[in-house]
Amino acid sequence: MPALAAAGTFALGLVVGLSSVALHHYWWGLSLAIAATGTTAYALQRGSARLLFATGWVAIVGYLAFARDQGGYVIAGDVQGYTLLGFAVALLVAATVTAPIRRGSPEPDESPT
Repeated sequence: MPALAAAGTFALGLVVGLSSVALHHYWWGLSLAIAATGTTAYALQRGSARLLFATGWVAIVGYLAFARDQGGYVIAGDVQGYTLLGFAVALLVAATVTAPIRRGSPEPDESPT
């Protein structure tokens, strides 16, 4: 995957993740966030594209899950917040599991014949 496409896929994950955090307080926003994220991840190719998107999404959601300097949280400790965080874990696991395994070429057998 070219570097520009990789950066764009990661940035797409950041934008969709930020939008998901912004809308997760509403029931329709959480449903939209999960549907849009899942559909985008499914539409991307298996491998590095899907993994970069999921990494960007989880990175911004994880960053916003920590306490702010003002003392509050962006992701509340309610059902919607925990659903969003649980979906973040599920997205990262799904992207990792669906990544193809790269195997090196087999080494020639060096046993005497």
